Amino acid sequence: MTVRLTWVQPEDLVGHELRQAAQEGREAGEIERRWYAAGGAPAPERAGASQPPAPRRLRAVAEQLLDELARLESPLAADEPTALSAIRAACPRWPSPRTRPVSLGPERLHAAWLGRAAGCLLGKPVEKLPLEGIRALARATGNWPLTTWFTARGVPAELAAAHPWNRRSAPTSLAENIDGMPEDDDLNYPLLTVLLLQRYGRAFSTCDLARLWLDELPAGRVFTAERVAYRNLLDGVEPPDTARHRNPFREWIGAQIRADVHGWTHPGDPGAAAEQAHRDAVLTHTANGVYGAMFTAAVLAEAAGGETDVHGCLAVGLRVVPPRSRYAEAVRLGIGAARAEEDFDTVVDRLHAVYGSTHHWVHVLPNAALLAAALTRGDGDFGRSIGYAVSGGWDTDSNGATAGSLAGLLVGRPAGLPDRWTAPLKNRLATSVPGFGSIGFDTLAELTYQEVHRP
Repeated sequence: MTVRLTWVQPEDLVGHELRQAAQEGREAGEIERRWYAAGGAPAPERAGASQPPAPRRLRAVAEQLLDELARLESPLAADEPTALSAIRAACPRWPSPRTRPVSLGPERLHAAWLGRAAGCLLGKPVEKLPLEGIRALARATGNWPLTTWFTARGVPAELAAAHPWNRRSAPTSLAENIDGMPEDDDLNYPLLTVLLLQRYGRAFSTCDLARLWLDELPAGRVFTAERVAYRNLLDGVEPPDTARHRNPFREWIGAQIRADVHGWTHPGDPGAAAEQAHRDAVLTHTANGVYGAMFTAAVLAEAAGGETDVHGCLAVGLRVVPPRSRYAEAVRLGIGAARAEEDFDTVVDRLHAVYGSTHHWVHVLPNAALLAAALTRGDGDFGRSIGYAVSGGWDTDSNGATAGSLAGLLVGRPAGLPDRWTAPLKNRLATSVPGFGSIGFDTLAELTYQEVHRP
């Protein structure tokens, strides 16, 4: 028996790093040939670890090639910096804080928390499923376009066998079994951000975040770039090198799903929200992975200011992202497709044609394009926003969560969210983050509100 820990085995990381090199335009052909000549395999398509374990010889080759790949220069580096000073220099329209007072009360934060949870929960049972599977399962029960929770009731046996629900989530996230909000990393990270602000304040450093993770976050609750960074911390690697050392997931979606509280706690000040999100993101991510966190924080901060619709929020978010970056291109593509195509399925098909064969389903770029498209077409309507975000596939629970967070914040009060989305949550969130077990979303709103007004 062996333990195949996901997302950290060197022999599994090489294929992901080769794909990342191709996306960045780095010349890795010779290294790729050596890898396959040595008996290496491509990265696992959907799982985090391959089977069986690699021979010791191949693992040594993998470690050597990972270090060689890290030394290859990217032709995109000048347009996609990671340092905050360089990002700001690349953004000529960096947003300034509002000069007039901004009012953000606990009710709006309560709606944002509920929205994030509901959107996440909608996407949980179909996470990792291919797009055609999501569409087939929903259509089989008359739920397309998505207007309510997924259900196994009425799904033909052969379809259920061809596209099985997410194994871990199905027992707690289908219409027939939802009983409060189950644990999910998309909710654990906002809780950790509240804890981070309580413990260190807004002036926290990336090292403070690292200490918090080591103290309070179980290693088994982190994935992809976060798990690599966690491993690097245990190996004595200091931030921000934790984001770069043998981390092919550094431009995946992880930092983007950690950004909400940074935005919520800076109402009307998207630039400050983006800067705070940057300090969080660089523990685990670089370049486009960092931009995902900054963009999301800025969008939510603008929404928290209370004076902009969803389209204005997205426009402000783009002002903290280097305009020649692939992330900015993805957001513009998503917005443009949503405006150009009448049918949202056609929008999704267009995005999958661009990213589906080249990017992993957890990479930040396809998910950013889909999120921007869903929010644009949702036009502030809560149900449509989370439905579109989840119906596009890829990282369904993460996109649903971010869409729900923004849409909930724009609605502005829990009573304004449809009861079918909030009642099953039962004002109860399960989590392994210490001190937050079975906490209510109303209590979370009060705790977040305290951080809005902390000096």
